[in-house]
Amino acid sequence: MKPRRLIAFILFVAVLGGGFAAYRYFLADAGTPGYKFAAIESGPITAAVSATGTLNPVVSVQVSSQISGQLREIFVDFNSTVKAGQLIAQIAPETYEHRVRQAEADLEAARATMAVQQAEIYRAKVNLADAERDHARKQSLVARNFISPAELDKAQTTLEAAKAQMRVVEAQASNSAALVRQREAQLGQARVDLGRTEIRAPVDGIVIKRSVEPGQTVAASLQAPELFVIARNLSDMQVETAIDEADVGRLQVGQEASFTVDAFPGKRFKGEVKQVRKAAQVVSNVVSYTVVVSASNPDLILLPGMTANVRIVTAQKDKVLKVANAALRFRPPSPDEKTAPAARQPGSGGMGRGRASGGTGKLWVLGSDGKPAAIEVKTGINDGNQTELVDTELAEGREVIVGTTAVAEKKPTQPRMF
Repeated sequence: MKPRRLIAFILFVAVLGGGFAAYRYFLADAGTPGYKFAAIESGPITAAVSATGTLNPVVSVQVSSQISGQLREIFVDFNSTVKAGQLIAQIAPETYEHRVRQAEADLEAARATMAVQQAEIYRAKVNLADAERDHARKQSLVARNFISPAELDKAQTTLEAAKAQMRVVEAQASNSAALVRQREAQLGQARVDLGRTEIRAPVDGIVIKRSVEPGQTVAASLQAPELFVIARNLSDMQVETAIDEADVGRLQVGQEASFTVDAFPGKRFKGEVKQVRKAAQVVSNVVSYTVVVSASNPDLILLPGMTANVRIVTAQKDKVLKVANAALRFRPPSPDEKTAPAARQPGSGGMGRGRASGGTGKLWVLGSDGKPAAIEVKTGINDGNQTELVDTELAEGREVIVGTTAVAEKKPTQPRMF
């Protein structure tokens, strides 16, 4: 081949290739969307409810004072282990000791008064017996006409007066006896108040809070002040968590639960639902319910007040067909829609949290014509990422559309001039 023909052939090929490249760059359609796919899988699925809560002892007792006074001594501190009946604080007892002595003196005076009344009863009985004998004697004398009837009338009056006096002294004796019982009750109350100056632990446990110091005055006039808080058993705790009203219907006593705490990020603790309280908590128009989850703490590493991230299993299946939630949210773009992947989301929300019961949904697959085709499916539980497929003709491994991968449209530009 001659050099001129070879050069002409090379120039022809170069021009042809450049024209084809320019056509692809400037004139080809750049708005045709592509699709992202996910396969239907088979395996276990678990629906759960997640929330945060606070660790608390199952039983915590507030120790208060029923009397007022100055705290003389405190015998326990934070984290002290106490036994039921152990002396943990004492209020200055002098005032109450004086009240006991005063009540004892009042009781002695009441008993002396009652003794006087008993003597009066004996005297009244003697006078009544004498009046009865005199009245009987004068009745026999009047019958024999030895004395006048006036003497009998006088004896009758004396007898009636003796009977009245007897009733008076008996009433006074009853009053004295009642006064003695009243003084005994007052003495008992004074002794109880004196005993209350010694504040003792009501249960076995650990002191987790101390609110007073020695020398502080305790005023118990309107309500009992809190002195200590004793946790009965820190090896058996509970998590009180707030569950949204949309999820509380799926919770039942006995369901498995687990939780983590920030203090031990690599450790997961086990528990179960112990109680679903029916009292609603409304905060900023958000309704929630308190759910109590047991928390075993044999190593005593969990502390009251810790924030727990709780996960409660509401439904679980070992082997089901499942698909990504994005596939159920996907809707194909309209023909005139030209949206870049970064701006177009796979679909609306609503499948973010695990649900125990499903309904119906729609999956999109690529048809023989290369266009998306819808398939109606029944859904079951979901775990927040995947959803169970129920009674579907789709088989494991079948690919469904989960999103678009549209190529951004290129606009023709003028070549740069150098």
